[in-house]
Amino acid sequence: MNLRFVLIFAVLMYGLLGALLFVFQRDFIYMPVDGRPHAYPVEPFLSGGETIQVVVLNPGKADAVIYFGGNAEWVVGNAPGFLHSFPEHSVYLVNYRGYGGSTGEPSERALYADAQHIHDALHDRHRSIALIGRSLGSGVATYLASVRSVSKLVLVTPFDSILRIAQDQYPIYPVSILLRDTYDSYSRVDSISAPTLVVLAEHDRVIPAKYAQRLIGAFPPDQVQAETIAGAGHNGLSARSGYYDLLARFISQSDQG
Repeated sequence: MNLRFVLIFAVLMYGLLGALLFVFQRDFIYMPVDGRPHAYPVEPFLSGGETIQVVVLNPGKADAVIYFGGNAEWVVGNAPGFLHSFPEHSVYLVNYRGYGGSTGEPSERALYADAQHIHDALHDRHRSIALIGRSLGSGVATYLASVRSVSKLVLVTPFDSILRIAQDQYPIYPVSILLRDTYDSYSRVDSISAPTLVVLAEHDRVIPAKYAQRLIGAFPPDQVQAETIAGAGHNGLSARSGYYDLLARFISQSDQG
């Protein structure tokens, strides 16, 4: 095997793997879950020609929370926790496009548009609207908080940008050129005025702490607080005792002010 053959083979493999990453990149970011039977009411929102199914808890309350979940999250699974800890809030659990019975295909632009549409449709119903975004949903919530006035913002296991994570994972590729959905939350912090809570998992192996810490550092110190759930991993965070109560205490502080 001569050097020329090795170089040609290496270039071909580099190009093939790069092409595969480009074509299937959204399969790494979005992992839609099917709708499962449940007993909670669902309200459809028509956005961009698609129907977004939103689970509604405690309808008719003065204050509201909109929840954006992770990339493979069955959001209605949060219903018992939210009902217990948010009895005085209407809670809206958003099924992204392609998730939980919602139509369409997920993308960064589409999720942003849907989030903005849902917020605007709910604006006149409620005295205040707070946002909670978990993992992938932290990018959606950060975007929405940067273009709309919200009472509070909670980011659970967030990242600064998917672009930065992807570039670290695939350093030999020009990810900034290849990546379609960047979710650059870091660049939006200056446009966010809401008091913000960042909730971290002590043993997060999915989103390493450096990405969340960079995002936290972008906020003015008096605007953000960070809490770490001891012993928790990325996916098991919400099963930890006190998780929902932590969110509720932070959000309720703003509803009266």
